[in-house]
Amino acid sequence: MKKKLFAIGLAAVMAVAMTACGSSSTGSSSSSSASDSSSASSTTAEQVSGDLYVSAAASMTESLDKVIAEFEKQNPDCHVTATYDSSGTLKTQIQQGSPCDVFISAAQKQMNQLDGSSNSSDYEGTNYVLDGTRVDLLENTCVLVVAPDSDKNIKNWDDFANAIKNAKSSDDLIFCMGNSDVPVGQYTSKILSNLGVNESDLVSKGVVTYGSNVKEVTSQVQSGAADCGIIYSTDAYSAGMDPVATADSKLTGGPITYPAAVMQNAQNQEAAKAFLDFLQTDTAMKEFKAVGFKKA
Repeated sequence: MKKKLFAIGLAAVMAVAMTACGSSSTGSSSSSSASDSSSASSTTAEQVSGDLYVSAAASMTESLDKVIAEFEKQNPDCHVTATYDSSGTLKTQIQQGSPCDVFISAAQKQMNQLDGSSNSSDYEGTNYVLDGTRVDLLENTCVLVVAPDSDKNIKNWDDFANAIKNAKSSDDLIFCMGNSDVPVGQYTSKILSNLGVNESDLVSKGVVTYGSNVKEVTSQVQSGAADCGIIYSTDAYSAGMDPVATADSKLTGGPITYPAAVMQNAQNQEAAKAFLDFLQTDTAMKEFKAVGFKKA
């Protein structure tokens, strides 16, 4: 009798154990399916379509073109049109009604001018930035470059400061920099001031020439039209130029940060937000870092 009761009890225990195991396995499988379904749904939700207009600092041309190509590959029904120029020019175009869904500036100033929530003295009175979308995207550095066949013996910031101070006219030296509404020009003005160089004196002596964006400055130095110039490290890399000196944040008056935001009057806000998110992914950052940008 005892053996019979023991056998019945053992069978019951085994039945409960098997049920528990089966329950656990089913739950795991169900959870996995839900996760896979959620992932697939998320992927589908990220797909955007339509036309998207992006205005970006000229220094981003090479890297952003590659990022856009990858974004379009992942979103085949979305077509991105990029406009590259100085941040000041792009800011003015936005204010004048040019189509722009996402704006990426090479400095905080131009974004502040458009952003009503910036609490900045730069703000120009009309808000263009979609609330909650502004992010600091990238960081860059300013570098000193010299013409390929330069005989000015400029190898560092001290050499540059001495050469430009001693120049009497353009016969002695021609220095190229961005103009006053171009971020690289604004950074350059701070560098000159911190080196004890008077920009007004350079102008009066005819020693300085200006470019409307960083690409023009790069081109003038690379072609030999100017003996030296200050550009971004990313542009030096893209142009195959070797900088002779790099400006730290003390020389430039702070870090060189690129803010990005969706515009309030964006015609395709869904795609604009998706693109802004994509700019912050590892895939995009890989392209930006390849030319010398850093993640902000």
